[in-house]
Amino acid sequence: MNIVEIKEIVVETPSIKTFYFDQGLDIYPGQFVMVWIPGEDEYPMSLPFQKDRQGITVRKVGPGTEALHSRKVGDRIGIRGPYGNGYDLFGEKILAVIGGIGGASVLPAIVEAAESGREVVCALGGRTEKELLFLDRLSELTDLKVATDDGSAGHHGFVTDLVEDLMHDIDLIITCGPEVMMKRVFQISKRYGVPIQASLERYMKCGIGVCGSCVVDGLRVCAEGPVLNGPQLADLDEFGKCERDPTGKKVPLDRPKPSY
Repeated sequence: MNIVEIKEIVVETPSIKTFYFDQGLDIYPGQFVMVWIPGEDEYPMSLPFQKDRQGITVRKVGPGTEALHSRKVGDRIGIRGPYGNGYDLFGEKILAVIGGIGGASVLPAIVEAAESGREVVCALGGRTEKELLFLDRLSELTDLKVATDDGSAGHHGFVTDLVEDLMHDIDLIITCGPEVMMKRVFQISKRYGVPIQASLERYMKCGIGVCGSCVVDGLRVCAEGPVLNGPQLADLDEFGKCERDPTGKKVPLDRPKPSY
């Protein structure tokens, strides 16, 4: 584990902050790190900023992330990783479907795609206009379409409502967000015969494939994922239905998660 100093903190939305640190990591878009918050625990987190300025983007959802949100510039946290598999980009036109905090995983892949000359169309969803993560950056990099639950920006409804109208000439779909959202995107990808890659989120302890806390139908999300392709997703009966709580018990996805 590397102990790093927080160099800068940016408030992204009312509930999300980005913490930039001073440790250069060789990381591939879609991989994750385990972050140790002194006095709390370790948590898996994505790095949306991976090149000149590396940092983690974190939504405040419980005691652990609240403790991180209370940290100041100059404070220290622990980083180990990167771990897992990232996005495997191909084709000329990519559709990115993002919900909530999912932009933290997808943004580096979008940057890489845009830098390589690919066309990127993006469907971005959030609860409200103020909670649309990386709105300005995505507007610069992609042909951006927006949906909000309350109708304060773009389409009034789910971001998946936009997907079918954006499927023209798409070679690859990449997605991260609430799993029920990704399951719907997966179903659309099957109907149109378009390859898909989705980043799953599961409770993790070790992050290296040993403890089994993140297993989905025998597949370790930390090792074989977090980014999985269409054939892998098709083999997961639990995808979009259930997950495991910290005790290892299966619980429905619509059940409130333990906050961290």
